[in-house]
Amino acid sequence: MVLAIALVLLVVGSVLFHYLSPWYFTPIASNWGHIDDTVTLTFWVTGFVFVVVNLFMAWCVMRYRHGKVKAAHYEPENKKLEGWLIGLTTMGVAAMLAPGLVAWAKFLDVPKDAAVFEVVGRQWYFNYRFPGADGVLGTVDARFITDTNPFGINPDDPKGKDDILIASPELHLPMGKPVKAELRSIDVLHDFTVPQFRAKMNMVPGLVTYVWYTPTRAGTYDVFCEQLCGIAHYAMRGKVIVEEESAFNAWLGSYPTFAQTLAQVAGDAAAGEPLYAVCGACHGAQAEGNPALNAPKLSGQGDWYLKRQLLHFKSGARGTHEKDVFGKMMAPMAATLADDTAINNVVAYIKTLPDKPAPATVKGNAKNGHDSFENCGACHGADGRGIQAMNAPRLKGMSDWYLITQLNNFKHGIRGAHKKDIYGPQMASMAAMLTDDRVTADLVAYINTIQ
Repeated sequence: MVLAIALVLLVVGSVLFHYLSPWYFTPIASNWGHIDDTVTLTFWVTGFVFVVVNLFMAWCVMRYRHGKVKAAHYEPENKKLEGWLIGLTTMGVAAMLAPGLVAWAKFLDVPKDAAVFEVVGRQWYFNYRFPGADGVLGTVDARFITDTNPFGINPDDPKGKDDILIASPELHLPMGKPVKAELRSIDVLHDFTVPQFRAKMNMVPGLVTYVWYTPTRAGTYDVFCEQLCGIAHYAMRGKVIVEEESAFNAWLGSYPTFAQTLAQVAGDAAAGEPLYAVCGACHGAQAEGNPALNAPKLSGQGDWYLKRQLLHFKSGARGTHEKDVFGKMMAPMAATLADDTAINNVVAYIKTLPDKPAPATVKGNAKNGHDSFENCGACHGADGRGIQAMNAPRLKGMSDWYLITQLNNFKHGIRGAHKKDIYGPQMASMAAMLTDDRVTADLVAYINTIQ
C-alpha cells in the first residue's frame, strides 16, 4: 500500500513540478519555434508514458500484493500484449523523431539571403569577424595566428583585407534579418549557445561548423559555451545585442578592418617621453611604481594592456565607481592624453624603461597559494608573464600590493562590472573563487616566488 501511494505521489508531484516550476524555457527571440514545438511534443509523449507506466505499476502493486489466498500466475509469452507494446512504442518514437527530422532539415537549410559572419572561440571567450564591402570572408589558417593576427587571417588573401574584426565578446545582430554564423575554434572543443535563439552548435578545432537564425526580438542576450572547455569554462560568456539594422551598421562601422589593424603605426617613444611626465609624478621616473601614492609598477607590463587600461580610464569603464578611490585619481590623468596617438606614444616610452621586479610586500603562505594559481595560470601563463591572446596581463614581478587591491576590487564589483569593460566580468568570476583575504594573500605570495 505504501509503495503504491508513493508511486502515485511521484506522478502527481512530477506533473505539478513541470507545470508550476519557474524554471522553463526563456522567451524565444528567433525563428526557431520548430525546436520549441519538437521539445514540447517530446515532453507530451514521454510524460504520457511516464504517467501511464507509473500508475500501472501502482495498480499492480495494489492489485497483486501478497496475500495468503493469492497465487502467482506465470505467463512467459503473450503475443497480443507484445504486439500492442511494439505498436504503441513505435508510434511514440515516431511521434518524437519525425518533428525533429523536419526541424533538422530546416536547421541545415540556410536561406540564400542570410548574411554570413564568423564566431571564433578560444579559451575562454568569443570574438567575431564580419565580411567587408566584398561580402566575402577571407581565408584563415591556424599557422597565421599571432598576437597581432589573433584571427589567423591569411595576410596574402585580398578578400580578407576588408574583413571587420570584432575583438570583443559582445556581438550585435540586426533584427529580422537571417544570419549564418560560421563557427571556428582555435584550441579545444567549444560551443556557441544563445538560449533565447534555441539553435546551438559545437565549435570543433580543425572544422568550420555553422548555425543560422533570424533574430526576432530586440534585446540583450547571454552567450554561453556549453562544452567543458577547460578550467575557466564557466566564465566563457558573451553578449548578443539584437537591434535595428541602422544601429547594427553603426556598431559594425566602429571596428577596424584587417587591413587597418596591419597599418597601425607603432607609438613614438621619443614623442611619448614628455607625455610621461604626468605619469612619472606618481608611477616614478622609471615606471617602477610608488605604493605611497597607490601607483603600481608599469615597466614590463604588456603595452597592449597598458593601452587598454588608459582607454578604460578615459571612457569611464574604470575610475568611476564610487568606491574606486584611487581609480578616480587616475581618470583625470589619463584624460591628459588627447587621443590614441598620444596613448600609443606614452606606452611606447614606458616600454623602453628598465624592467626591474617590484619589491615583495605581501606576506602570505606561498605554498598554499600554488593551488589557487592553477586557475590564474590557465590564462596568465604558468610563469605569470601574461598572454595577450588570453587578454591576461603580466603578474610576475609587478606590484603585489596592487594585485591584492585589484583582486578585491573585482570580487566586490568595484572593477569589472562596468558595461564598457567587456573582459572584466570574466575576471570578476575568477576572483570570486578567492574566499577570503588570507587566500588572496597566499596567491599573491606565490606569484612573488615565480622564477
